[in-house]
Amino acid sequence: MGTLEGLNREQQEAVCHFEGPLLILAGAGSGKTRVLTNRIAWLIEAQNINPWNIMAITFTNKAAGEMRERVDRMVGFGADSVWVSTFHSTCVRILRRYIDRLGYGTNFTIYDGDDQKTLMKDICKRLQIDTKVYRERSLLAAISSAKDELIGPEEYKLKAQGDFTKMKIAQVYEEYQRQLRQNNALDFDDLIVKTVELFQNNGDVLDYYQERFRFIMVDEYQDTNTAQFCLVSTLASKYKNLCVVGDDDQSIYKFRGANIGNILNFEQFFPEAKVIKLEQNYRSTQNILDAANAVIANNRGRKEKSLWTANGAGEKVNFRQFFSAFEEAEYIADDIRKKVQQGICGYQDCAVLYRTNAQSRMFEEKFLLSNIPYKIIGGINFYARKEIKDLLAYLKTVDNARDDLAVRRIINVPKRGIGAATISRVQDYADAHGISFYDGLKAARDISGVGRGAAKTVPFVTFIQTLRSKQEFYSVTELLNEIIEQTGYVKELEAEGTEEARERIENIDELVSKATAYEETAEEPSLSGFLEEVALVADIDSLDGEGSKVVLMTLHSAKGLEFPQVYLAGMEDGLFPSYLCITSDDPTDVEEERRLCYVGITRAMKELTLTAAQTRMIRGQTQYNKMSRFVKEIPQELLQTEKKGRFGAGSFGSVSAGNGTADSGSGSLGAPASSGVQQMEAKKRAYQQAREAFRSQVFQPKQFQVKMAEGLDYKEGDTVSHVKFGVGVVQKIVEGGRDYEVTVDFERAGVKKMFASFAKLKKL
Repeated sequence: MGTLEGLNREQQEAVCHFEGPLLILAGAGSGKTRVLTNRIAWLIEAQNINPWNIMAITFTNKAAGEMRERVDRMVGFGADSVWVSTFHSTCVRILRRYIDRLGYGTNFTIYDGDDQKTLMKDICKRLQIDTKVYRERSLLAAISSAKDELIGPEEYKLKAQGDFTKMKIAQVYEEYQRQLRQNNALDFDDLIVKTVELFQNNGDVLDYYQERFRFIMVDEYQDTNTAQFCLVSTLASKYKNLCVVGDDDQSIYKFRGANIGNILNFEQFFPEAKVIKLEQNYRSTQNILDAANAVIANNRGRKEKSLWTANGAGEKVNFRQFFSAFEEAEYIADDIRKKVQQGICGYQDCAVLYRTNAQSRMFEEKFLLSNIPYKIIGGINFYARKEIKDLLAYLKTVDNARDDLAVRRIINVPKRGIGAATISRVQDYADAHGISFYDGLKAARDISGVGRGAAKTVPFVTFIQTLRSKQEFYSVTELLNEIIEQTGYVKELEAEGTEEARERIENIDELVSKATAYEETAEEPSLSGFLEEVALVADIDSLDGEGSKVVLMTLHSAKGLEFPQVYLAGMEDGLFPSYLCITSDDPTDVEEERRLCYVGITRAMKELTLTAAQTRMIRGQTQYNKMSRFVKEIPQELLQTEKKGRFGAGSFGSVSAGNGTADSGSGSLGAPASSGVQQMEAKKRAYQQAREAFRSQVFQPKQFQVKMAEGLDYKEGDTVSHVKFGVGVVQKIVEGGRDYEVTVDFERAGVKKMFASFAKLKKL
């Protein structure tokens, strides 16, 4: 039969499962979408199931569209009766018919993100909520998380008893829902929640859809939240013909509300369920799969499976460790260029994957300077990000206040209450007198019609003038840090507490690192020089819009994609897995990071390269990082290793993935000596000197470029603040030979040891 042609035994078994619950554990690259569409065709052709009675649900419009096309091609006549859509689209169709049962009009409005923010602003004003303490974004995020778990305002309020912050959120949540109902509107979370509520309270409606959808299939099941699980399990409770397809090892959206328990506990919810594992991979080589299997095997919260392929062993996994992140980016750029020149691959065959968006900056700059075409997926150019453009606009204003665009961009960043009418009148005055907008602001008190608005411009002008007076004796990094601190830019983002805000903070840290790196390499560093360098590397509009390009993206964005050549960068503890996960009390946080690593590894088809840096600049300070625990989990026989550092490629020989120690393996001393004991001895001495120099810097970081702080204005027991770690209490101060070593117990980040000159702690 056509629906079974070309399928392996397990795929055929999954396609031909008729009635009853079915869990298909589909490993990476195992052809799950093909199984789903073939199963739909088999139900119609072999079992004479009416297409009207089949529903397939997925997450994105793109995935639904692709499945729709495949079903149409396979089924032909009657295919349009199969309900193929996303969760949200499914719920909208149901609610348009029956939401009047819940007291809403069927012509309800769906609020997008901007609508939600506008509504939340109004609510905060009405309830006199201090948005500096309770950010609109964080309030919306808390409400969304509650809805994911089907927790309404009343239940949230009951659970919040005794917690002042949660009680405040409960108050906002209650008013938010009241306003939505009054406006006959739903947000995206409500689409799921209200459909579940409709089914729970209206037996006849539920019965209608249970009869309509006798066979239900759900793709990417590992990404479902509690509300989505409740929706599909309720629909399937009558006939129990629920087929879910997913991979618990690729569950990486916990921060969006995904509940991995839905797939791990499927057999508990449906005891009669049949489980089929799809373990044959059609994408990668066996060495790549063995590496992925070895890493993910360290997770406890998973269902046992092991990927295999008929594609052959392939190349070993490359692992390269460098002294700095700059050398890491340089190596990847050079390696891609060589492979393209040798005809091994095209630029479009290569992907650089990383944990955080901020890591793209180094690769963007290196690729641009190396004339390597690239594109960023799931993100935007580093220098085009809002937070980066805002801070650069401040620096441009300090350097050249005649830049009207820069001044206008930041005049209300942060909010200063300078209204559009004031800005317009100042601009008209500046145009009439042939002066800059900034000079117009300085003369605001003399401008007719500005009135009380002039008083709001004074703090802004004073701030800029203060920064300009410091420009002569402040470094670029110090100016940037001053702007960040005085504007409260990072503090506002920290108050939001969202994943997006955390990424924006990481981007700001990377900009500070860029400023510090510029000052270390420029012959005569200056603010003008820094802005000029940034402008040159930020201008990527000249890149050809057509043709092949290297892809840059985060690991989260890479899910579902595949590339012949994959570079997984930043394989260091503290970066990947992230510092927050390592220090978390919840062991499942590291398991989520390990699943993300598994996703990254399994994107590679032919070659996989893992890279790490022993030193990486974070917020302008050099940090020393251990090799990622995920690299150590890969058996050494699968790795082709070579440590590279500031003393030249290959100078440290091969590195054990298990302990990171260097040895004198083949190639470790450069090109082999042509002859003579003297040459060999010279090579050994050079190697030993390089190794000792390396050890003195990597394994003794406390002696690296430390300058003694000139006295301290705080003592043990004092409360202090740190620009990144927040508020903490000084536990211990030790006066060393080069600087004071200060131990601080921070409220959020825990106990930290740091040098006083670097920490720049402020007594509160």
